[in-house]
Amino acid sequence: MTKRSAYASTALSIAGSDSGGGAGIQADLAAFTYFGVFGATAITAVTAQNPTRVSAVQAVSAEVVRKQIEAVLSAFHVGAAKTGMLFSAELVETAADALSAHPELPLVVDPVMVATSGARLLQGDAIQALQERLLPMARVITPNLPEAEILLERPIEGDKAAQEAARELSARYNVAVLVKGGHSNSANATDILCEDGRLHALTTPRIEVQTTHGTGCSLSAAMAARMATGCSILEAAMDAKAYVLGRLRACCRVGSDTWVMQAPTTLPREQVECHDC
Repeated sequence: MTKRSAYASTALSIAGSDSGGGAGIQADLAAFTYFGVFGATAITAVTAQNPTRVSAVQAVSAEVVRKQIEAVLSAFHVGAAKTGMLFSAELVETAADALSAHPELPLVVDPVMVATSGARLLQGDAIQALQERLLPMARVITPNLPEAEILLERPIEGDKAAQEAARELSARYNVAVLVKGGHSNSANATDILCEDGRLHALTTPRIEVQTTHGTGCSLSAAMAARMATGCSILEAAMDAKAYVLGRLRACCRVGSDTWVMQAPTTLPREQVECHDC
């Protein structure tokens, strides 16, 4: 008798490994598991890091990255994929080439450029490749404010500017865009979602925590997990926002002065406010 799978679907993460376990592939797998989705991976780089610093990065060869993606997509019924740290133009091109054979696959692109600690995770010449090859392939992209500023080559200050940025990026790449507001100075944490020309503001309380390491990875992975089970982009964004809030509230100390986020015991969906802009 064949045992029925306990997983609702499978999601693929194409991203870097975080030795500290708080971001990258490790955070993605945690989000997939939380939402009942089996997690498959294609590792693009190995990093030596902890929640406060990145001390070394070693990229995986393009050929091995390609073979990882192809191995997963040839054997699993993948419901959605996400990309995180891609590091180089060559790896951006490799991911785009491998995924182009599966245009029906919902893709979440987190344009990871700089770590929370300030370390650069995307080489300068890779930004153009990201813009030309990968962003137009996405179903949704999830830049934070500094990443959106790099993509638009201008500062983004205030709620109206964030709304304009989301709308412009969505029109430029013909994709849904979630501009994350965690780096803003507002009293609440508000993300702006633009989908088909319509703007939504997703707001949660801003809380003081010892670390925010891995919030971006966690949000994009949670969106991919929910989309893998058939959720709409707006539903996925709201659940992902709740998931990140829950992880922030569940921060714990794991070293003398090292804090990490952990999975929430409950998903605080009621704390996510959504309204049209």
